[in-house]
Amino acid sequence: MVEMIEKVNNAINGFVWGPIMLILLVGTGIYLTFRTGWVQVRWFGYIMKNTIGSVFKKTDKKKDSNNLTPFQAMTTALAGTVGTGNIAGVTGAVFVGGPGAAFWMWVSAFFGMCTKYSEIALAMKYREKDENGAYSGGPMYYIRNGLGKNWKWLAVIFAILGGLASFGIGNIAQSSEIAGAMTGLFGVKPLITGIVLAIVVAVVILGGVKRIGTVTSYLVPFMSIFYILAGIVVILMRLPQVPAAFATIFKSAFSFKAVGGGVFGYAIMVAMRQGVARGVFSNEAGLGSAPIAHAASSTEEPCEQAIWGVFEVFVDTIIICTITCLTLVLSGFELGEAALETYASKGAAAVAAFNSILPGTLGGLIIQVSLIFFALSTCISWSYYGDRCWGYLTHNNKYVSWGYKIIFCLVCVVGATGSGKLMWDISDTLNGAMAIPNLVALLLMSGVIAKMSKDYFSDKKKIK
Repeated sequence: MVEMIEKVNNAINGFVWGPIMLILLVGTGIYLTFRTGWVQVRWFGYIMKNTIGSVFKKTDKKKDSNNLTPFQAMTTALAGTVGTGNIAGVTGAVFVGGPGAAFWMWVSAFFGMCTKYSEIALAMKYREKDENGAYSGGPMYYIRNGLGKNWKWLAVIFAILGGLASFGIGNIAQSSEIAGAMTGLFGVKPLITGIVLAIVVAVVILGGVKRIGTVTSYLVPFMSIFYILAGIVVILMRLPQVPAAFATIFKSAFSFKAVGGGVFGYAIMVAMRQGVARGVFSNEAGLGSAPIAHAASSTEEPCEQAIWGVFEVFVDTIIICTITCLTLVLSGFELGEAALETYASKGAAAVAAFNSILPGTLGGLIIQVSLIFFALSTCISWSYYGDRCWGYLTHNNKYVSWGYKIIFCLVCVVGATGSGKLMWDISDTLNGAMAIPNLVALLLMSGVIAKMSKDYFSDKKKIK
C-alpha cells in the first residue's frame, strides 16, 4: 500500500514540480514585477521602513477584538513560512542540487516578493466580513469575487487542495521533524512527542485567530532572531572562506557539466529545480497560503498590508535560508544524493554541518531547538489556513471548524510517529498543486494588482 502511494505521488510530483510549474511560478513573479513597476526594488526602502520599522513606533489604531493587527497578521503568515523547510528543506536542496540551488532560491525569492505582495493585495481587496466583524479571505475569495461566478470551480479546487495541504506541509511534515529533534535532544519517544504536541497545538488553535496571532507575535521574532544570530556566529567563524563560498554557489548555479553519467546540462536543471522548489516550499510565495492570514488584518488599505509580504520573503529566504545554505557550503561536506542518504534525515545533515563549525555539539543543539520552534509555529499557522479553506467549502459551519481542529491536533500524533520521507514527498506535491489555481488567478487579475499599486504608491501623502 505504501509503495503504491509513493508511486502515485511521485508521478503527480513530477508534473507539479516539472518544467511547466517552474516556468509558471517564476514567470508569474517576473510578469507581476513588470506590471507593478518593480515594487520590490523601487520601494524597498519604503517597505522596510513601513513594515519592520513601524513595529518600533507607537500607533493609535483602534483595537479590533475580532481581527489581527498588521504585525500579528504578518507574524502568523511568517510563522507558516519559516518552518522546517528553512533548515531540512534547504539542506535537501543543496545536497541534491548542489550549492547552485542557493542561487536559484534567491532568484525565485526576488520575484516571489512581488508574487506574495500581489496575492496579499488581492486577498485584502476581495475579503469578506461576517456578522461579528471578522474578516475571511484568501485565493478562494479573490477567485470567486474577483473573477466572477464562472470561476467558482477554481476557488473550490484551491480550497480543497489547501485544506488537504494543511495536514501535509502544515502538520505531518512539521510534527515529524519535531519528533526527530526531541529524540535527538532528550531521547523522547515519538509517540510522547506527538501527544504533547497535539495538546500544545490544541491550546493555541482552539482559542481562535486572535490567540494564534498573539502566540506567533511572540514566537516568530524570538525563533527568527535566535537562528539568525547563531548563523551569523557560524559565518563569522569561517569569514575568510565566505567569498569562496559565494563563488562556489554562483559557479555551481550555471554548471552545464554532466553529472553521474547524465546528459549535458543536467546539473543546472537539478540545481534550478531544487532551488525554486525548496525556495517556494520555504517562503510560500505563490502558494496562496499567507494571504489567508493577512486577510484577517484590521488594516483597511490592501497595499499597506501587502508590503508585509515583501518583508516576509526577504526574511525567510534571503536571510534565513541563505544562512543554512552558507553553513552547508562552508562546512566543506561532500554533497549529492548518495551523501545525503548517509544521514538519518535532512535535519541530521544540517546538524552535522553546524557541528563541524561550532565547538562540541553546540551546532546540533541550535538546529534541533530551531527545528522545534520553526515546526511548531508552522503547525499553528497552517491550522488556521486549513480551517479557513474548509470553512469556505462549508459556508463557515462551526461544527466542521471544531471537527477540523480536533482532527488536526490528532494528526500531530500521526506525523510524529509516521514516515518522515513519504510525508515530505506528499507535502511537496500538495504544495505544487495548490499553487496552480492561485497563480492562474494572479495572472488573470494582474491588471487589478497593477492599478492598486499605481494608486497606492502615487499617493505621495503615504510616502513619508
